Amino acid sequence: MYLPRSTAASLLGALSQSPSPHVSRQESSTIPALHALSITTTPNGFTNPPRGWNSFGIQANPETDSSFAFNQENVLTQCDILASNSGLKANGFEYCSLDSGWSVGDHGDDNGRTIPDPSLFPGIASGEMASHLHSEGLKLGVYVVPGGFLLDVNKTISNTNVRIGDVCSGDNGLDRCNWDYEADGTQQWHDSVVAQFASWGVDFIKLDFITPGSPDNGVNLPANESLAVVAYHTAISRSGRQMRLDISWKLGRDPADYGIWSSNSDSFRTDQDINNSGQNSSMFTSWTTVQRAIDNYRQYITLHTDQDEVLSIYPDMDNMYVANEQTISGVTDEERRSILSHWMAAGSNLILGSDLTNIDDFGQSLLSNTFAFSTIADFAAKFPMRPRNPGTGAGDAKQLQAWIAGPGTSSGHTTAVVLLANYGPDLGMGGFGTSLSGTQTVSISLDELGIGNDSWTAKDVWNNQELGTLSKNSAVVKVNVGSANAKVVIAQGQGDKLSAELAEGESVVVLLTKAD
Repeated sequence: MYLPRSTAASLLGALSQSPSPHVSRQESSTIPALHALSITTTPNGFTNPPRGWNSFGIQANPETDSSFAFNQENVLTQCDILASNSGLKANGFEYCSLDSGWSVGDHGDDNGRTIPDPSLFPGIASGEMASHLHSEGLKLGVYVVPGGFLLDVNKTISNTNVRIGDVCSGDNGLDRCNWDYEADGTQQWHDSVVAQFASWGVDFIKLDFITPGSPDNGVNLPANESLAVVAYHTAISRSGRQMRLDISWKLGRDPADYGIWSSNSDSFRTDQDINNSGQNSSMFTSWTTVQRAIDNYRQYITLHTDQDEVLSIYPDMDNMYVANEQTISGVTDEERRSILSHWMAAGSNLILGSDLTNIDDFGQSLLSNTFAFSTIADFAAKFPMRPRNPGTGAGDAKQLQAWIAGPGTSSGHTTAVVLLANYGPDLGMGGFGTSLSGTQTVSISLDELGIGNDSWTAKDVWNNQELGTLSKNSAVVKVNVGSANAKVVIAQGQGDKLSAELAEGESVVVLLTKAD
C-alpha cells in the first residue's frame, strides 16, 4: 500500500507432472467433480511464491514497535533476522521487501527514473544494501506505483529524445502523470528504471495501485492501468536480471484482465490490505479482516474449479501477522496458526509483516515447523487449495469449511492436503453470514472432497501424527486440535469422513497419501 509523502494472453503449458490422472471423476446430482488444478512456472520464471518480510505493517501500525523508523538501519535489523533465525532460514524466508517511502516521492533523477531517498536508504544506489542482503542469502525488494513524476515532465527519457511530458499527462493523485503506453518512449522509461534496479541488485518489485482493482484508493487512478504490468514485465525481461513482479491490490478477476496479470506478473493481490492501519495501530490485524481475506481467496479460486486448469500466477493474500503475540498481532494463537495454514495451502505469497525482533515462542514454533512448510506450502505451490463444502462438495462461503489441495504427485506418492476450519461467527466480511458460536464439528467425506474412489492414509500435519486410513466402509478419523498433543480417535465402521472438533478460529491440516 502507498504511504503518501509531501490484450490478455494465454496461460502457460501444463506441469511436467500433471495431477489429472489422480483426480477422481465421480459426480452425482449433488456432489460436483473435483477437477485438476495446478500452478506452473510464472511469467518471470518462478516455481514457488516468495517468502520473506515486508515493511508496511510496522510503517502503517507504528505503535506495534515504537522504536522503528523506516530507514536502512532498522530495515536491516528486521531482515538480518531472516538470515540469523534458523527456523526462518530453513523454511526459505529470503525477501527483504521495502514498501512505500524508500524512494524520493515527487521526482526522479535527471532522466526521471525512480531514485532512493538518500537520507533514509543511502546504500541502495551504491548496491551496498543489496550486497549486504545477498551475502546472507537474502534478496532485496522495492515498491513502485504507475506513472512518471509531474515534476519531471521536461526531463528526457534515457537513451531517447522523448520528453516525459510528451508521453505522460494528467495527474493520478500520486504526484505522477499517466503514461501513453502506445507512445514511443514509454516502454523505454520503464526499461531504464528496471535496468537501474538491476544495477542496484533488486530482486523483487511490488507494483501497487493497479486497476481494474485498487478500490477505495483515495486518489485519481485511471480506470485501467493494466498496461503498466505489461511494461514492467517487458522491462524485467530486458534487464538481464531475474526479478519477481508482484501486483496490487484486490485486482480485477475478469478473464481479460486476469489474462494480463497471469501473463506478466508472478503474484497478484486477491484482497485489500489486511493490516489495521487507521483502526487500531497498536495491533497489526484482526480476525474480521482475516475472514475477508480468506473469502476473497475463495472467490478468486472458485473461478478456476469448473474444469481442469493450469494457472501461471500465485495469489497474494497480503502480509501475514503471525510472528508476534496476540497483544501485538491482534489474533489468538490458533488464529495465527489458521492464517499460516490458509496462506500456505493457497499457494500464496508468504510475506511476514510482523516485528521480527519480537517473535514469541508460539510464533517461532509455527515459522520453524519444517514438516508443515514442506508438506503444505511446497505442495500447494504446485497444487493450490480450493473449497469443498461439507455435505455438498460445492465451493460456497461457509463458516464450517473444508478445502483440498491436490491430489498431485509428491516424492513419488499421490497425495492431497485437506484443511478443515471453523471461522467462528461472521464478523461482517466473511461471506458466509452465519453465527455459530463455540466449538463445532467440521466433517467431510472422501466423496465430498472428490476423492472417494481411493483409500488414503491420514496424518495431522501440525502435530506430525498418524491418524489411520480413510476409505469407504472403513473408518472415521476424528481430530481434536488446540493442544501440542492432539487427541485422535478412530471409530471403526462409520464411513469415510474426516472430522475435527474446532473452536472459533481454529483449523486443522491433514496430509492424505493414497494407500497402496
